[in-house]
Amino acid sequence: MFWTLPTIMTWTRIVAIPLIVGVFYLPMAEPTRNLIATVMFIVFAATDWLDGYLARKLNQTSAFGAFLDPVADKFLVCAALLVLVHLQRADVFVALIIIGREIAISALREWMARIGAGKSVAVHMIGKVKTTVQMVAIPFLLYDGRLFKVIDTGLWGQWLIWISAVLTVWSMVYYLQKAIPEIRAHSK
Repeated sequence: MFWTLPTIMTWTRIVAIPLIVGVFYLPMAEPTRNLIATVMFIVFAATDWLDGYLARKLNQTSAFGAFLDPVADKFLVCAALLVLVHLQRADVFVALIIIGREIAISALREWMARIGAGKSVAVHMIGKVKTTVQMVAIPFLLYDGRLFKVIDTGLWGQWLIWISAVLTVWSMVYYLQKAIPEIRAHSK
């Protein structure tokens, strides 16, 4: 089940990273680069939902796909955040919060799986809300202009990425609270 359609779609999120970053080095007007990067991010981010749907519908779920999917998501988000920090559209503190949380929770989940308590840190609604807010904030910040000549995506993106940072901390605290009893029980 290594080369299934859902797994290939997951790989596209990883392959998309240098493409999205590379757009900002193309010799074209900034609004054009912003639009191209935004559309690419949205299309590739949408594969996260689509690959999961297809894996279930086509009965092509696999342990490898379950491993690769969140890794691809984290790579895409972290790369986009680094680009946004470089472009001075996102605060480095926000990026550190989000990237640090992803590393910490990934390590926590790995540890919990190792001690047989992976279900205690399974994805919760707060994590899904955090991800949704991030996935709206990032394209707004990549676009960094007026959408429909009305919506200031830079301003909205700033608000949303900070809300995302707060949700990031909240979700990390939630997962840590769920894990601490298991960690204490297995650290003796």
